[in-house]
Amino acid sequence: MSAQTPAAVLVPVFLSGDPAEPHAVFTCRRTDLRRHAGEISFPGGRRDPEDESLADTALREAEEEIGLPRARVRLLGELPSVSTLVTGYEIHPHVGLIPAGLAWAPSPMEVDAVLELPLDALRAGRTRTRMQRRGIAFETDAYIVEDHLIWGATARILDHLFERVDLLLADL
Repeated sequence: MSAQTPAAVLVPVFLSGDPAEPHAVFTCRRTDLRRHAGEISFPGGRRDPEDESLADTALREAEEEIGLPRARVRLLGELPSVSTLVTGYEIHPHVGLIPAGLAWAPSPMEVDAVLELPLDALRAGRTRTRMQRRGIAFETDAYIVEDHLIWGATARILDHLFERVDLLLADL
């Protein structure tokens, strides 16, 4: 087996409402992309040579994909890495606190929409679902909120986030 390609995502979290409820920010990827087309994911991508760290990769990618200025992100910690089975990435998720109410500027080359989903709704939408990809039927863990299906590496990252979110947000 070949080595996996290092990548990073930002898991942007903000508090909104009264009482303040944590929300996470996702991208809905364009349906015509070669990899992960139409999927819901966190902003991120492979590490570039000029990135000093994987946290820098996550911040750079979030800025490129959704227009999130690095200066508006307070990094809270890193979650355990997850691997993509088909595309061969080892993804390092970094949780960042951002202000509520930011205006998004999605990259027209990569992103169809930016989603802000409450963590409580995501947690309640945890399920197993049957899917078919590339002609292969399988059952997988997923999160369903409204008509949004989150599965694969992003669902595994959410699992890790839910294990640690109270600790990450404790000092806010």
